[in-house]
Amino acid sequence: MRTLRNKVQLIGNVGQAPEIKNLESGKKVASFSIATNEFYKNSKGEKVQDTQWHNIVAWGKTAEIVESYVAKGKEIAIEGKLTNRSYENKEGEKRYVTEVVASEILLLGGGNANNDTH
Repeated sequence: MRTLRNKVQLIGNVGQAPEIKNLESGKKVASFSIATNEFYKNSKGEKVQDTQWHNIVAWGKTAEIVESYVAKGKEIAIEGKLTNRSYENKEGEKRYVTEVVASEILLLGGGNANNDTH
């Protein structure tokens, strides 16, 4: 178990067009969310869909791939690490955010010429 580290793998659909920012440092960052779906049967035997939303952040070359190829509704696979951060909003209230910092992105959906990985 010592070899296990902070690693997340998700396959889901992009919820909205990624937000791309070019920082003063010259770095590029992309932010977007993906939805993952799980299905199970409830106590009445009815099929139920559970959708979870995940905030994704990509930096550098990975952000460039997101900017070029990732669009709302696209099915993608993400690999990265789970991070937690906090910030203060305009009203001075502390907010907490959990995000996946993507290190690799794979575009899914058979036969698409734009499939690419980083």
